[in-house]
Amino acid sequence: MAGNVTSLFRGTAAHSPSMAALTREGDGAGPVDFCIPCNPYFPTPAMFDELAGRLREIITYYPSNADTITAELCSLLQLPPQCVAMGNGSTELITWIDHLLVRESLAIPVPTFGRWTDQPMETGKRVDMFPLQESSGFALDLAKYAEFIRARGTRVAVICNPNNPDGGFLPRQSLIQFMDAMADLDLIVIDESFLEFADAESEPSVVEDAVMRPNVIVLRSLGKNFGLHGVRFGYLVANPALAGKVRSMLPKWNLNSFAETVVFMLKGHGAEYLESLHMVRRDRLDMARQLSALPGLTVYPSQGNFLFVRLPVGAEGTVVRDRLLTEHRILVRECGNKIGSSSRFLRLVVRPQVDVRRLVSGLEQVLYGTRRGAAVPELGTGTSYSSGTAAVDRLVSATNGAGMQSLAAQAAGWQGAAAAQLAQPAQPAQMPSLPPAQPAAAVSNFPSPQPAAAPGYPAPQPAAVSNFPAPQPFAQPAPQPGPGPNPQLAPQPNPRPAPQPNPQPTAWPAPAAAQAPAPMPAPAMAPGAAMPGMGPAPAGGLTAAAQGPQSSGLGAAGGLTAAQVRGRTQPEPQPQPQQTGGWPAVGAMLYGQAG
Repeated sequence: MAGNVTSLFRGTAAHSPSMAALTREGDGAGPVDFCIPCNPYFPTPAMFDELAGRLREIITYYPSNADTITAELCSLLQLPPQCVAMGNGSTELITWIDHLLVRESLAIPVPTFGRWTDQPMETGKRVDMFPLQESSGFALDLAKYAEFIRARGTRVAVICNPNNPDGGFLPRQSLIQFMDAMADLDLIVIDESFLEFADAESEPSVVEDAVMRPNVIVLRSLGKNFGLHGVRFGYLVANPALAGKVRSMLPKWNLNSFAETVVFMLKGHGAEYLESLHMVRRDRLDMARQLSALPGLTVYPSQGNFLFVRLPVGAEGTVVRDRLLTEHRILVRECGNKIGSSSRFLRLVVRPQVDVRRLVSGLEQVLYGTRRGAAVPELGTGTSYSSGTAAVDRLVSATNGAGMQSLAAQAAGWQGAAAAQLAQPAQPAQMPSLPPAQPAAAVSNFPSPQPAAAPGYPAPQPAAVSNFPAPQPFAQPAPQPGPGPNPQLAPQPNPRPAPQPNPQPTAWPAPAAAQAPAPMPAPAMAPGAAMPGMGPAPAGGLTAAAQGPQSSGLGAAGGLTAAQVRGRTQPEPQPQPQQTGGWPAVGAMLYGQAG
């Protein structure tokens, strides 16, 4: 089976092989799945029994049209139907967003969900990738991201909240201020596919804000929340004109009979769904604690139903993945084929405690074992071991992703110089000035919750973010330095992310000053016309200071680094009052607001 497994992973590009393919190559029973991020507690066994009893009817007859299924979902979630478009999975909606609403360029922080980078590149768009740095916990600083977008002249911005694969989270108020600052863009997409699993805020979604804006789409997944990836259903929420534009292009029967059956079942199972989310959040905290106890393993805080982990120095993710699968029948997501990540990182889906114990046992044997065939070298104080992968990663980090000439030769040089470099004391007089040190905490060692802390767990602190001054339309932005080595990212052994305090008040980058408009390709669907639901793009290109040294056609290798750790793994907050009927409303306040 080992050789077949290796070939399956080689042929899947930016994704993992399907469970069906893995099952066919095995003995008919699939592995314990820590790869596919779905809800392990929903649907309930009783719901699966009901679906099984209706299987013949479901697969024999046509479903209702998409408008009927959408109307039922909107009734359940208290969303106005004219603001919603349902797709055969969120990837169908991403495809149509790209075809209809992305004219020339799209910005996206990486690493992230692969379709946000691959889809626009497949249609010839420029994708400006904003690199999230390991040294700052893969955090997204929205002010720096906005500066990056202004400097690149990007017309569409995407934010995944929580982000996949690291699970980083952004407060709602921060996203609202970003949308305000970027109101002149063609489109802003907030991908909330994993937001149902977040517990950092009681009301984290920006759905209600999106329907009131001309250029914002919120993307939501149903398969991930409901544990039903195979059903293929998701939806977007936007102002009526924007949602209608996408909805008009979708096939009348783009949703299957399984999707219809599940949607019409949901109204009677709201309490079970809420309980399933509670259990996932509880398991996330427990799983993070168990994994953080493994020597050399770094666990990043997450608000998704998965954890992003960095393997010990010297471990190769593909080897760990294959051995876990062939020796322990455990499937994990190795992230070496994700742009902005490397093979030293795994994404591990949150699962019940009995499965986590099996995972931890398997990792212990694969990573450390009996030293014969262990995936990492003997851990000890002052070890000089450095793998080629680790050396290249440190080299890329030291240049802020820009790289250097003779990369292979310099990477090889790290092998012999690592021990000598670590043994030398720091030379403060020779180092460039650094900002004041931030209070650090070891992310890989999650503290045990205090018995009395959970009921009154401190709420997020949006106040510091909300102090961002309003953008000044006529202010000339200061010149930005070109990409180059970042003195704050000096190579270090086994770096661990340190949570940062809330960002200090910082001015958002102003839109470009008015001047002669730069040539812009017209939208494919209506040359010369404004985008549906939006005003025309503002006249005016980037000032010379905002453009910096890069042309609009260059890649994003010199992008700014992130500065604030955003995701958290924390105790479960007190449950909110339950909605009438037992189902959590997504847009309870929208009916009186969307025209």
